[in-house]
Amino acid sequence: MTVEIYRDPWGIPHLRAGDARELAHTQGRTTAADRAWQLEVERHRSQGTSAAFLGAEAVAWDRFARQARLDDTARRCFRALERTDPETADWVVAYVDGVNEGLAEGARRAPEFAETGLAPGRWEPWTPLGVWLATHILFAGFPAKLWREEVVRRLGADAVGLFATDGPGTSGSNGWLVTGERTVTGQPVIAGDPHRFIEDPGVYQQIHLSCPEFDVVGLAVPGIPGIAHFGHTGTVAWAITNAMADYQDLYRERLRRVGPQDVERLETVEALEALDPDGEWRPVARHVETIAVAGGEPIEVEVIETARGPIVIGSIGSIGSIGGAEDAAATAPLSLRYPPRVTEDLGFSALLPLLRARRVADVDRAFDQWVEPVNVVQAADTEGGVLHRVAGRVPVRGQDNRTRIVAAWEPGHEWQGWHEMPYGTAGDLADGVAVMANQRGPATPLGVEFAPVHRAARIRQLLDRQPAWSAPEMADIHMDTHLASAAPLMDHLAVLDGLTLEATALRDRLLRWDRRMTADSTGAAAYSAVRGGVVRRLVAHPAFAALADPPAYPEIFRPWLALLPRVGFALENLLKAEELYGIDRAALVREAVEEAAAQPLGTWGDTHRLAPWRALTTTSYYEPGLSGDHDCVLCTSAVPGLTDLSARGPAARYVWDLADRENSLWVVPFGASGVPGSAHHRDQLPLWLKGDLAPVITDWKQLTQEVQEVQEAHETQEVEENHDH
Repeated sequence: MTVEIYRDPWGIPHLRAGDARELAHTQGRTTAADRAWQLEVERHRSQGTSAAFLGAEAVAWDRFARQARLDDTARRCFRALERTDPETADWVVAYVDGVNEGLAEGARRAPEFAETGLAPGRWEPWTPLGVWLATHILFAGFPAKLWREEVVRRLGADAVGLFATDGPGTSGSNGWLVTGERTVTGQPVIAGDPHRFIEDPGVYQQIHLSCPEFDVVGLAVPGIPGIAHFGHTGTVAWAITNAMADYQDLYRERLRRVGPQDVERLETVEALEALDPDGEWRPVARHVETIAVAGGEPIEVEVIETARGPIVIGSIGSIGSIGGAEDAAATAPLSLRYPPRVTEDLGFSALLPLLRARRVADVDRAFDQWVEPVNVVQAADTEGGVLHRVAGRVPVRGQDNRTRIVAAWEPGHEWQGWHEMPYGTAGDLADGVAVMANQRGPATPLGVEFAPVHRAARIRQLLDRQPAWSAPEMADIHMDTHLASAAPLMDHLAVLDGLTLEATALRDRLLRWDRRMTADSTGAAAYSAVRGGVVRRLVAHPAFAALADPPAYPEIFRPWLALLPRVGFALENLLKAEELYGIDRAALVREAVEEAAAQPLGTWGDTHRLAPWRALTTTSYYEPGLSGDHDCVLCTSAVPGLTDLSARGPAARYVWDLADRENSLWVVPFGASGVPGSAHHRDQLPLWLKGDLAPVITDWKQLTQEVQEVQEAHETQEVEENHDH
């Protein structure tokens, strides 16, 4: 069959091919043509080579990527995939071949290549696995264990719960499933929005993949074949959110140098079955890699791996010294143990079965092969089947592993198999509705910290307002801006006295505020100003001084260790606590109100503006003001007390209608193209801002076919390959 590439009015690619392999090739080539710069940035990030063209700002990530062995893990996982699932491995190779075929064309269109002097490189068969791993390695939030360790050490174990919330580095989502008994069509609807750092180009690619085996629309991850997270096959649809599971561990290691090139580790008696009660020293793998830095000197990185995993934090010292012998710990070597490094499996065997799914049971079986990130899955089909489960791989181990850094040389911290993945109960699908918003639920046994219940409770409250829903009405839920977490601060305001006239007027205005964080709200702006003042005063209080200067851990972990974001996201807990180290919270709130009253205040959207991440900071746009806040359903996160700018929010929105896929809807923050200045680079931004959604078009007659340069290039390549053979 001739490969066919179509576009809808938003430039979204709709691809049709003769079989799954040919379709994967076309997906890879089309993605490279549309997003060459994004793909190459992600490839280099997975390899730890991005500083070579992005400069010193990228060194911290490159160092982590190399020390965590991301590229090597991807290679191992691909080799294992070739052995255990050759069909999927070949399918991935077809995608990679398509990327390599399309990169030159895409690079000619993308100005960033000329600006940085970067030439498009070559993707290897394991590159998609490396991109997937690099994208998700921090999802489980293992750096939070560094934070908890500091809190316990400085303030005591009881203080940990005060800061327990979905903090600075966590990615979350909203998702809800409405069964046919609660829709106007009698068929289910699935809707939601993944919350990630907003990137330009976007982290999700709207796409339509069709071949004789399957016909699927959904949100793909650029660089990864198929559609993993959010898809609709016509008869079954699925979506995911972050389960907030804990599945990565940090081990404090005792290492010593025994020569210029050699390092040894201390093992436990149990692990080695030795008679020495102090354990036994064994060699570890060690080598040195060099990070090239644009505009700077190259940097050498020591890469060490123990039986637990690669060393990602700390140093050893000179020959004869022992790293990790003392518990001061900021310089103690810490190893990271994560499932794909242990099992040589990244879950790619789930991807083709998802595309081929026809019923909920098919989706369920596909997600049995999922590895990471660990997700809560919702699915529904046209025959009334529904699914609410957790998918992924979580090790069975002791409670200390899940919450703190543990000592590698002590017994009892080994991984002992894998948890069975939990399924939702009847209560999770009460009244024909299931809601997932990173709160406690089916994944509770697998996690430590979860999101506050506010978003989930608000979504359910909104859905309960009417007996039956249509697909277009879901947009109103996406855009809800009610801020339930404002209650503790508002309670403090309600009993304040001794204020100046100006501060009294501000307090009274806030008490009349509807608690909606809309961009045009002066009340929301005033609330944010007071909230920020309270956060800064708590951070500056002597009671928290011990946490003000975090240990000298690598730069990449600073968001998890900085005190101000921790206080900002945990403010609700800190204000509700019965006692808080003797802090006079009423006095702090009073000072914050007086400070805000003395400032000129506009609307929330004046300061709460979109701040997307771009690999190159030389290109900038005047980004719009936003509605929403961290605990709103419209989750546009800022960092209270630091900035109102929003770097994290809905990376896409979707509504999957099982009655008729043509009634489904979607939108992304910017557009289908990653090329600055192109017609479809930012054309969806106005929709995204207003809460509007674009129609999912799957009728080929309503689409515009591209000139078949792609097919001609593909046929030329096949002719050349046949000639070579």
